[in-house]
Amino acid sequence: MAEDDDLPVVSFGSLMTEGTTLSRRGQHDKALGCFNDALKLRAGDKHCLITRSKCFLKLGDTENSLKDAEASLQIDKTFYEGLYQKAETLYTMGDFEFALVFYHRGRRLRPDLHKFQLGINKAEEAIVNCIGNPSSVKLESKEELCFVSRQAELRSKKDNQKQQNKPKDQKDKKQMKKKSPKTEQQLLGELYADKAFLEKLLKDEDLMQSCTRQGIKVMDLVLDGISYLNRRRDFWQQQKPIYARVYERKVLRQERKQDKKQKPSDISRSIEKNMEDIDLSLARGSAEESCRKAERLLKKIQAWSEKEVPNKNELIGNLHSCIGNAQLAMGQMEAALRSHKMDLDCARQNSLTDAVSRALDNIGHVYARIGKFQQAINTWEEKIPLAKSSLEKAWLFHEIGRCYLELEKAEKAQDYGQKSLQAADEEGDVEWQLHATVLVAQAQVKLKDYRSAILNFERALEKAKLVPSEAAQNGIIAALDNVSKSFIAELEKNPHEDRPFSENIKITPGNREEKEKGEQHAGN
Repeated sequence: MAEDDDLPVVSFGSLMTEGTTLSRRGQHDKALGCFNDALKLRAGDKHCLITRSKCFLKLGDTENSLKDAEASLQIDKTFYEGLYQKAETLYTMGDFEFALVFYHRGRRLRPDLHKFQLGINKAEEAIVNCIGNPSSVKLESKEELCFVSRQAELRSKKDNQKQQNKPKDQKDKKQMKKKSPKTEQQLLGELYADKAFLEKLLKDEDLMQSCTRQGIKVMDLVLDGISYLNRRRDFWQQQKPIYARVYERKVLRQERKQDKKQKPSDISRSIEKNMEDIDLSLARGSAEESCRKAERLLKKIQAWSEKEVPNKNELIGNLHSCIGNAQLAMGQMEAALRSHKMDLDCARQNSLTDAVSRALDNIGHVYARIGKFQQAINTWEEKIPLAKSSLEKAWLFHEIGRCYLELEKAEKAQDYGQKSLQAADEEGDVEWQLHATVLVAQAQVKLKDYRSAILNFERALEKAKLVPSEAAQNGIIAALDNVSKSFIAELEKNPHEDRPFSENIKITPGNREEKEKGEQHAGN
């Protein structure tokens, strides 16, 4: 009893770990013993059955491999590892059709696992390699004809057709034409050079007619060698089709690209160039292209670390802003609002003052475009303390005033129009002086202060001549005409009202010359 107590306690988990390690090292016999012992401790464990099935398959014992795979599926019919292992075992046994069935079942359960799709492709390709294109095969419907017997019948017919009165050299030459040189090189690898050498020897007619000391024709030896290489080619085509090889190379290239990290300076230059392309696409009117480029760059930057991209958070916010601007240009208002709000959240989380100002500006524009003027006002008023220059304040006050005018709040509109004019005067910007003066005049019309409105429209007309803008001049002249008519109509209603500014009524610039002549005449 004392000796039994000194023996180490072996658990199911330790046996599984040891067996898996041995299997990875290629010691499948020893690994098989570990899995057998593990199943004694926990009989019917589906994961252990699958690992033992893989071990049997490595040792070439396909019968026991299939039994373990089927046993795991009896425990759990939806066990996708069991379905995959059964399909792999059937494929190795050459039962490609049945393997295809189980690959399909596995893909229906786990469409996210690419190995099932890869199995389907290699099984279909192996079936075509064995029996040819299905469209060229005609099957007769007979009673008691099972799936396997049909397969065997087709194979036997194919073999019989190949062997009917065909010389050995013609048969091998036909096989050589089946595959392109590129495909054969992929399948044979280093042996492709040997096959090419043997095919070159076939062209030497004198050599082909000669014999060895044992009396064997050289042509027969060369053709035997080519035939052997063709069989190896077909075998590898079945075991690992071209599709599988192409996919593996693609995965390997992607892994190499990921391993090869770019230098921060290279990344920075690449980002800068992409940002320029995004802005240029939007400026050219290609909003959809600009949005697509910005989204692609955003995914890349999110995948990089802050070590590779030090200003990662700032760039993410900037790209959300670019996406929002493109969406606004495409008329996708709700999407644009979401993008600019994401920019705002990113800016606030990282204390980026300039980015906060930019986001508030863009959000206000979206609200104004969709007619939510009060939300636009609230957003822009939050931006006022962040405005750095007089010019920025000029257009900001103007936009807020314009929203108040849309909301029929003329006094507030007039107030912000005057603030905009003051900021534009400080900056000395004639264009914004024009916009601000027009806004003030329009607000005064709403307030029915026609005298002040006429004076401000006249000032705006002078600014429009300085810009110069013919369209603005025509618009202001039309507005002056309407305001003057309204003012005259009001005076006619109240004839006894004091009119200290009545002589300032001007319908067109020509009226000013008439007024000046009248004053000179009165002075004389």
